[in-house]
Amino acid sequence: MRPFDEAVAWHDVECGGYDADLSLWRELAAARPGPVLELGAGAGRVALDLAAGGHEVTALDSDPDLVAVCSARARARGLRVDAVCADARSFALGRRFSLVLAPMQVVQLLQESGREAMLSRVLAHLEPSGLFAPALADPFAGLPAADSLPPLPDTGVHDGWALASTPVAVREEELSRGERAVAIDRLRRAVSPTGETVESAATVRLSVFPATELAASAVAHGFRRLSDRSVPDTEAYVGSTVLMLEASRRP
Repeated sequence: MRPFDEAVAWHDVECGGYDADLSLWRELAAARPGPVLELGAGAGRVALDLAAGGHEVTALDSDPDLVAVCSARARARGLRVDAVCADARSFALGRRFSLVLAPMQVVQLLQESGREAMLSRVLAHLEPSGLFAPALADPFAGLPAADSLPPLPDTGVHDGWALASTPVAVREEELSRGERAVAIDRLRRAVSPTGETVESAATVRLSVFPATELAASAVAHGFRRLSDRSVPDTEAYVGSTVLMLEASRRP
């Protein structure tokens, strides 16, 4: 038994260091004053940053361990974050928000039916003219997955253990109804303070589809598509397209 929370530790290593999108979320939150909801908030990378800027933030994630650590980190910093354990496809919070965010390809963890359910739930929680901003990316746009070289490992330290997560394979897959997905296989290596090494494997699957497809579904649900925004590439991460979807009517 490793003396650290693996869900939290690996999430921090693989996602916690990403900051290329933070300026955009700050800009959107400033332009739409009011409560903010983040879908797939994880350990609070975005939620804590926005709360530190004075925004009232609800952080939603389906992993109870990540929700617990997000809440604990908010309390430790004296920040106003309501961390909620719920599914993006079925959440019911009993309140509305001026802005709903879905950073880092959270939407692409869902298949088509799940994305449709998510759009309904988001619309039900947006104030009139509220904004939904989901980020989308094709990790290997223009390249066959098999020809894409994996980046350097993501690294970090947690409770004295040295952690490294290395993408070792990238595979294209076909999901139900012919939907395309990219599977990213990772090798996770943890080295204890005494030199013990423990390795494990993990796979992340992202649905890959045109932004126009999600935008069309959103319009059918009652959103209005505004001009897209973008997050630039970095050395370690691909860039993303961020749809700007305004609630044009209430469900």
